[in-house]
Amino acid sequence: MAISRKDSFLWGKAPLKLPTGERRVSETIRMHKFELEDDIQKLRLEINHIHHVMPGIHSPEMKEQSKSVVRNRKFLRGKKKFNMDPKKGVHYLVENNLLEWRAQAVAEFLYKEEGLNKTAIGNFLGEREEMHLAVLKAFVGLHEFSDLNLVQALRQFLWSFRLPGEAQKIDRMMEAFASRYCGCNPGVFHSTDTCYILSFAIIMLNTSLHNPNVKDKPSLQRFVSMNREINNGEDLPVELLTKLYASIRSEPFKIPEDDGNDLTLTFFNPDREGWLLKMGGRVKTWKRRWFILTDSCLYYFEYTTDKDPIGIIPLENLCVRTLQDTSKSYCLELYNPKGQKIKACKTENKGRVVQGKHQSYKLSAASAEERDTWIDAIRASISKDPFYDLVSLRKRKVMSNTSS
Repeated sequence: MAISRKDSFLWGKAPLKLPTGERRVSETIRMHKFELEDDIQKLRLEINHIHHVMPGIHSPEMKEQSKSVVRNRKFLRGKKKFNMDPKKGVHYLVENNLLEWRAQAVAEFLYKEEGLNKTAIGNFLGEREEMHLAVLKAFVGLHEFSDLNLVQALRQFLWSFRLPGEAQKIDRMMEAFASRYCGCNPGVFHSTDTCYILSFAIIMLNTSLHNPNVKDKPSLQRFVSMNREINNGEDLPVELLTKLYASIRSEPFKIPEDDGNDLTLTFFNPDREGWLLKMGGRVKTWKRRWFILTDSCLYYFEYTTDKDPIGIIPLENLCVRTLQDTSKSYCLELYNPKGQKIKACKTENKGRVVQGKHQSYKLSAASAEERDTWIDAIRASISKDPFYDLVSLRKRKVMSNTSS
């Protein structure tokens, strides 16, 4: 059978007789072919070696490992979001299937996960929506208070988050605590109301004994006297109160430091913080300021990251109310009911501290709900210690129950 020139190239065989030029072309093509085959063989050997060394490079296990890396990155991102805005952080984790939107699952995340901001945990637990209330109940249920006295239980409870400053949030959280403690220790108190009142008395005792600004330190006799007839009209055993008093006096409550993104470490556990518009004193223009409410003072900053405030408004003797203003919506006003100038101070451009010149402070929030929340928080701070108001209300309830 005769072999054509085309077939001879395909088979790598030169025809018997070719002109010199064509013979050179044939040789070149043949050399290229051998080189290509050699390269292909080397690649095959390298691939086989890789599969031998890393047999699972394309295996389901490797793909799963890659998914796990992506999942962990998203989980860390969700935790960072939580520390900046707890609701948004939880929503992100749920949306990305990293957290189940069930009360028990969310509670375990808040209780067990490391690196979460303790203030953010407290704020999330204090919300009044139905799901948040269920999460709070599950969260408190993760604490084991059996065979602990009340101070020991409070130490454990108050270490797991930072107690928020708003009275309604505190009320819900301490109610849940009292219910759990009585469930773990039946027979210690006649009712959860007794546990609730005594818990607040212990927290206030801790503040009075260990705050250097409190000069009049309560004695054991005063502590016992404060808590008379709170056990459904009966007195609690003096031995019990003595033991609780001694425990707090020897060691104050440890307040957890935030693990996450805390921009205002100088201002411990603020009652409230956020952006508000503020009307100037001399120059009547609105400026955006970051406000922090704590220790019966309202501090305001130019930026959230500033360490020092540009103004301080002591709330003593002041009142707060809603205000109708034609230039801005959702306004509130701080004013002195006696019509006197407010004793506030501010920092001028050169760093000099001067007394403010405000007859009143006009502020504007982003919404009606935000304005009302600020007003409630400021009122609670002015009346100082929401604990006292909550305890007196509960004591009245106990007394009315025993008299009826």
